[in-house]
Amino acid sequence: MDKVRIAVIGLGNIGSLHLENIAKEPRVELTAACDIVPEKAKAAAERYGAKAFFDSDSLLAAKICDAVIIATPHYAHTTIGIAAMGAGYHTLVEKPISVHKADCERLISAHTDPDIVFAAMFNQRTDPYYQKIRDLVKSGELGKLLRVNWIISNWFRTQTYYDSGGWRATWEGEGGGVLLNQCPHNLDLMQWIVGMPLQIRGFCDIGKRHNIEVEDEVTAYMVYPDGCTGLFVTSTGEAPGTNRLEIAGDQGKLVMEDDRILYTRNEIPATEFLQTSKAAFARPPVWDVTIPVQGHGGAHAAILENFANAILHGEELIAPAEEGIHSVEMANTMLYSSLKGKPIDLPLDSAAYEQELLRLIAESTFKKDTSTEGTVTDMAASFN
Repeated sequence: MDKVRIAVIGLGNIGSLHLENIAKEPRVELTAACDIVPEKAKAAAERYGAKAFFDSDSLLAAKICDAVIIATPHYAHTTIGIAAMGAGYHTLVEKPISVHKADCERLISAHTDPDIVFAAMFNQRTDPYYQKIRDLVKSGELGKLLRVNWIISNWFRTQTYYDSGGWRATWEGEGGGVLLNQCPHNLDLMQWIVGMPLQIRGFCDIGKRHNIEVEDEVTAYMVYPDGCTGLFVTSTGEAPGTNRLEIAGDQGKLVMEDDRILYTRNEIPATEFLQTSKAAFARPPVWDVTIPVQGHGGAHAAILENFANAILHGEELIAPAEEGIHSVEMANTMLYSSLKGKPIDLPLDSAAYEQELLRLIAESTFKKDTSTEGTVTDMAASFN
């Protein structure tokens, strides 16, 4: 095989971006476009010279591709992913890989054939800024971690965005709000860089800034091994918003904001200096360093290229789908903690959270206004 025959399942905003990237990637060939809205499937198939399908079962049975990209609403990531791998297809699933941890476990359990490539669309792992930060943390340059804070409140969304699809911002259709739709990127990066917390206390505001039934503003406090603490703040209702990541260690502090990484490095570790200094108000002398980084990586296109190379040449995946359970678990725990009004230890009880989500769905009385459905066209610029 010198080219991967690929199908896209789900042709909304992000699915359309995948179609464009496939057309530019020489290692892949689009052979099928699938959507439950026939007009979308037919239009995509005609534009890109592929065959149209109106349901994933028919596509998987047709055997006209080697791999699939699943870009449907969130709950279907699990069911279609299980079916695709069961039918022998290499599978690339959009984020989140599933709505809740129990479904993540089911999906991951379906990946039983080591010859099947199973990847996730965590495109921000291709960004040199986050790669550099991860390298610095993992190398021990910061010493023992003391604190990690991420304010990521620039995920601004209008009411029109939420009204653009009946599935959006509902417990039954999406399974959550900002934590399940926008923040899988950030939560994945947090665990990729500093690991998983031991405990989370979440405070999630439901429909605080929008007419929705899920969370659109979140503050979460996290406890990590060895005493490190964390704070995660996000919102889809704050403008202009902030994107500021801070990681403080014994040896200094990293700050990423406004396309810069600043490193204030202690000449003497903080814990050593506070024990040995004879001056009451002294601080360790520091170096102020700007970490040089160029560009923001290939994003979705780079993940697609990596997926193709993994199939064709055995290249190591940038984002193995099995790792997608971590961001889902963090999001679920933040919501579960807020709903229960108490800190929740990790690992999360996946069955208990699934039951809580089913309760929210069963008790929902929320009615959506989808009069603007289908009008959102700028999603590619903001991931999803």
